[in-house]
Amino acid sequence: MDVIFTPELTVCGIEELPSQRDRKVTHVLSIVDPDLPELETFATYGRHHRTTLRFHDIIAALPDQVMPRPDHVEAILEFGADFQARQDRAAPSHLLVHCHMGVSRSTAAMLALMAQASPDEPAEDLFTRLVAIRPQAWPNSQMVGFADAQLGRGGELTAALGRHYGRQIRSRPQYTEWMTKLGREAELRMAVLD
Repeated sequence: MDVIFTPELTVCGIEELPSQRDRKVTHVLSIVDPDLPELETFATYGRHHRTTLRFHDIIAALPDQVMPRPDHVEAILEFGADFQARQDRAAPSHLLVHCHMGVSRSTAAMLALMAQASPDEPAEDLFTRLVAIRPQAWPNSQMVGFADAQLGRGGELTAALGRHYGRQIRSRPQYTEWMTKLGREAELRMAVLD
C-alpha cells in the first residue's frame, strides 16, 4: 500500500521566516502590508510556490489603509485550490502562511484554507487544529466572515470565532489590552466568555 502524506501546516510572522528555511516548504502564502518591500528571505528557500497578498490587518476602515476585502479571501481560496491540485499525494508538502506577526491575517487565512480542504469538519474542530498550529491565533474577523460566506458555512465559522476569542482572552488576558489598542473592540465584543 502506498503511503499518503498529509501536508504540514505552519503559521508564522516575518521574523520567524528564516527559521522555516530548512523545513522543505513547498507552498507559501504571504499576507503583508501594501507598502512592505519584497521579503528577501524567500530567496534562501528551496523551490516553492508563493502567492503574496497585500492589505492591512484592520477590521474597520481607516485612512490610507487597505481593508481586507472579499476578493482577498477569494484569492486565499484560489491559492488553497491550487495547493490541493499541485500536491503530489505520494510526497510530503509543507504549506506556510505568514503575515507580519503570525497572529491575525495569517491565522484567518489558515482557518479558511483548512475549512476549504475539510468542508465537513466542524468549525470547533478547525479552531482546535488552528490553535495546535499557532497557539496565539487571533484570526481577523473580517476575513473569517468572508470565508464563512464564500465557503457556505452559514455563520458556523463566525460563531466559533467568538468562542475562540473567549478562550484566547481567558488564556491570554493581555489580548484585551492589545486588541483595544489596535482598535479591535468589535472583536472583543464578539468574544463568548461563558
